Amino acid sequence: MMRLSQVVRSGPNQYICEEDAAKYLEEKLADFKHPVVITGYQSFEAFQEFASVPENWPVLRYNHTASEKNMAELAEQAGNADVIVGIGGGKVLDTAKGTAELLNCEVVLVPTLAGTCAGYTPLSAVYHENGAFSHVAYYKRSAYLTLIDLRIILHSPVEYLLGGIGDSLAKWYEAEGITRYKDALPVMAELGLSSAKAIYEGILRDSEQALKDRAEGKMTDAFRNIVEIIIGAAGTVGGFAGEYGRMAGAHAIHNGLSFLPETHSILHGSKVAYGILVQLAAMNDLDEVKKLLPLYQKLGFPYNLDTLHVTENHEEAIEKVAAYAAKPEESFILLGDYSKEQIAEAMKTIEQLAAQKDMFVK
Repeated sequence: MMRLSQVVRSGPNQYICEEDAAKYLEEKLADFKHPVVITGYQSFEAFQEFASVPENWPVLRYNHTASEKNMAELAEQAGNADVIVGIGGGKVLDTAKGTAELLNCEVVLVPTLAGTCAGYTPLSAVYHENGAFSHVAYYKRSAYLTLIDLRIILHSPVEYLLGGIGDSLAKWYEAEGITRYKDALPVMAELGLSSAKAIYEGILRDSEQALKDRAEGKMTDAFRNIVEIIIGAAGTVGGFAGEYGRMAGAHAIHNGLSFLPETHSILHGSKVAYGILVQLAAMNDLDEVKKLLPLYQKLGFPYNLDTLHVTENHEEAIEKVAAYAAKPEESFILLGDYSKEQIAEAMKTIEQLAAQKDMFVK
C-alpha cells in the first residue's frame, strides 16, 4: 500500500501571500456554513492587531502541545465545523490540521509567524503532552487555503523568523544527503530538489538583509523572499520530492534534542539548524560545516551544546541524543546506516570545531 508520505503533494488548493492578505479570509470562506477557528492567546492577539474574524465564528484555544489528545478534544469542541481555520504558529497550525483530519473537513491556514513550513504542508509534527516528539502525521487533505499576511509576519518576534530560516536551510542539506548516491530520480523529485537548492541560495543571499529589514519594520523584497522561502518554497520540497526531500539527519537530531529539557525553550528551526551541522559532520562534510559556522554566529543559530543551553553533562547529553537519532525508525537512516557511536562522534566533532576561534573569522 502506498503511504501518503510517498505521494506527490503540490501544495494548498489556494495560496495568497501579500500585505493585507487577511482581508480575503471571510470572502474566501463564503461557501462554508460553520467555520471554527483554532488559535492561541498570543497568536490571536497578534492576528487581531491587523485583522478580525466574523463574530459568529467560534474561537477555540489549543493547549500548546500539538498532541493527539488536544486534537481530539478540539475536534469534539468544534462539533459540526465544515472548515477549521488555524491562526498562529507551527504548533497551532499542526493542531488545526490534525483536528480537521479527525472531523474530515477542510482546513485553512493563516500563519502569524514564519517559523516553519507548517502553513503549507499536509502533515503535522505531533508531540507527546510532555513536549517530547512523537511522530509525523500525514493527512488526506491539503489546505483549502494558505493565507499569509506579510504585515503580521513583519511584526512577529524575530526568533521565529530565525528559526524558520534554520528549518528551511535544512531542506537542501537533508534532500541532498538523501539523494547523494541515487543514480536517477523521478522528475517530480528533481523538481523538489531544485526548490531545495533555490531555498539554500535564497537564504545565503537574503537572510541577513531580511533580518535587518524586519528589525527596522521595513517591508522589502528580501523580507518577503525569506517569508515565502520559509512557508511556501520549503513546503514544496517534500511535496514534490516526497521521501527524497523530507526530514533526514538534521531533524533526527532535533527530535533527539527534544528529550533534553534544557533545549525546550529553543525553537524548532534553531535546533534543526544545529542538526544540520551534526549531519554534515557525520557525512564527513567538514568543509561545509566550516563554511556555515560564521553564518551561524552572525545570525544567532546554536552551533554547540552550550548554545543549546546544555551547559553540563555533555557526554550524557550526546549519548541520549545520538541514541535517539540512530533509532531505525528515525530519519537519520535515510542518509545511510549510521550508528549511535558515529552520530555521537559527529556531535563531538562539532564541539571541537566550535571551540576553534578561527572558525568564526570571515
